[in-house]
Amino acid sequence: MRRTLEYIYRQLLEAYGPQGWWPGDGPIEVMVGAVLTQATNWRNVEKAISRLKEEGLLSFRELACVDQERLAQVIRPAGYYNVKAQRLKALARFLVEMWGGDVAALSSQPPEQVRQALLGVYGLGPETVDSILLYALGHPYFVVDAYTKRIFRCLGLGPPTEEYETWQRYFMDRLPPNTQMFNEYHALLVRHGKERCRKRPYCPGCPLIAICSTGQVCSR
Repeated sequence: MRRTLEYIYRQLLEAYGPQGWWPGDGPIEVMVGAVLTQATNWRNVEKAISRLKEEGLLSFRELACVDQERLAQVIRPAGYYNVKAQRLKALARFLVEMWGGDVAALSSQPPEQVRQALLGVYGLGPETVDSILLYALGHPYFVVDAYTKRIFRCLGLGPPTEEYETWQRYFMDRLPPNTQMFNEYHALLVRHGKERCRKRPYCPGCPLIAICSTGQVCSR
């Protein structure tokens, strides 16, 4: 199975090239972006982050102190701005209370301890937390999302459940703990899920068609 997962990675990398994720200038921006990107696209997140910079709010100390209604208006381009403002403030307050808002202090803690602590923060689910661990803090946690499940089910692979942790273990038990690979693998799956393995897949010329019975049937 490890060979199959590595084959999928190589095929996607050859087809799409390095994706260079996560977009963002430094770990704080990546962590804020991980919250803002929920249910929206990165272009909208970039607009919201730009506004945070203009308002001098792109630090956890500032986010912890700013009025929530003001923050909601600043991040309005990201959508669901009231909910996301509440989540950002919850994350910021937690980080300030626990580590003084210092990302370096956070990243020096045992990764699983950090993960469990972040999962206890209001509004942070495992996908968001693992995005923070992987892209902001550099810890090898495989990020699972809807694209991952769709692609692997189409290939006839993956566990027969929706449960996030089971899906994550499926990858982490079979692949070496490589932060760069996990970073790129997730980004490539998102790219493939958007361009080819959509809800209505476009299978001709798919880089994974050699191992995808669904694609082979659809391409006849």
